[in-house]
Amino acid sequence: MKAAPHLSLRSLVATPAVVALAAAGTLAVGVNSPAQAATCGGYVGLTFDDGPSGNTPTLLNSLKQNGLRATMFNEGQYAAAYPAQVRAEVAAGMWVGNHSYTHPHLTQQTQATIDSEISRTQQAIAAAGGGTPKLFRPPYGETNATVKAVEAKYGLKEIIWDVDSQDWNGASTDAIVQAAGRLTNGQIILMHDWPANTVAAIPRIAQGLAARNLCAGMISPQTGRAVASG
Repeated sequence: MKAAPHLSLRSLVATPAVVALAAAGTLAVGVNSPAQAATCGGYVGLTFDDGPSGNTPTLLNSLKQNGLRATMFNEGQYAAAYPAQVRAEVAAGMWVGNHSYTHPHLTQQTQATIDSEISRTQQAIAAAGGGTPKLFRPPYGETNATVKAVEAKYGLKEIIWDVDSQDWNGASTDAIVQAAGRLTNGQIILMHDWPANTVAAIPRIAQGLAARNLCAGMISPQTGRAVASG
């Protein structure tokens, strides 16, 4: 299902036209702008799993140009391979979470393996400049008491999702936009770093949220729900 990551880094600088629009205050939403704060009737969590990859720069550009922030649940193996892209996520205003090191079915693993998957990812993300994650998304959303015990050891809050965009399953851009349209205050949507249809959906997701007075917020390490980014 996954596209193999590669190092085709693209510019993360907004185009002059976008900069001009932002300066004029004509973008629908802006990252932490007063206008955005005044119209936020609620907050939702946009999440992207399985990065960083060769698609990450394009994804970050689209998020930034549409005034959206998101939580990037990175795999440790890719964070270790492409640290510059982890730093780019942070520079773009995103939050970085732990998505295991190799994306196994954790509920089928020993506690020692689970510990290794989580701890190595904590280290890889921190070493890449992504900070020490406070959020953990178990691969496939699969969890049990052993997984939860290891999460607790590393001070991680387990984050599943309320809405599955199905982008991993070949969902169309329209379907991904419609999935985001089902989000309500505090809820979280599952998306992925690599599908082209997901990147294509971002401008319309931003428009849909703005029309419903919803803003893309951070995920609270205390409650696991989307909240204001502060």
